[in-house]
Amino acid sequence: MSEPVLDPAVPVPPIARPRTDDELATALDDIRGAPRDAGSVELIVRRPKKNEREILDRGDIDPAVGLTGDNWSTKPSSKTGKPNPNAQLTLMNVRAVRALAEHSEWPLAGDNLYVDLDLSPDNLPPGTRLIVGEALLEITEDPHTGCAKFTQRFGSAATKWVNSKVGRALNLRGVNARVITGGAIRRGDPIKKA
Repeated sequence: MSEPVLDPAVPVPPIARPRTDDELATALDDIRGAPRDAGSVELIVRRPKKNEREILDRGDIDPAVGLTGDNWSTKPSSKTGKPNPNAQLTLMNVRAVRALAEHSEWPLAGDNLYVDLDLSPDNLPPGTRLIVGEALLEITEDPHTGCAKFTQRFGSAATKWVNSKVGRALNLRGVNARVITGGAIRRGDPIKKA
């Protein structure tokens, strides 16, 4: 069952209260405590259209389209004009997004999977494969950084934090992945290194 979060006709509001630099700094210990080998899928979000989000209890991952019903397969990359095969899915550490916003605001980040797993490049370098529900994903080398929309929604301190030296070392903004093998995923499913 999907739950609409945003209406494409309505401008996307910023989060209720952007976090301060001090609040973000205090979240780092919790983020560093994320599981390294096996964690869980806490939220599944698809983006059917620009500025639209649907929260899913269950989703289907497909090698051709990414998350079924998501706009990845129809959204051109700014670099190539075609969908980026190295960014079929985006994953964000749930502890990082929890530091930025309330649960109801998480989908504004624009990621597909919010996971309790250490996404740092030391733990999940490009090429690492992850089993998520019935699907197999591979972390790609394409960086996932905070953009103008992320700044509008979460504030400049948040963008500065995720793109800082420590933010990049922990991949606080998240990681990109491509689908190796499709399958069903559910909220609460394990996510683990293959």
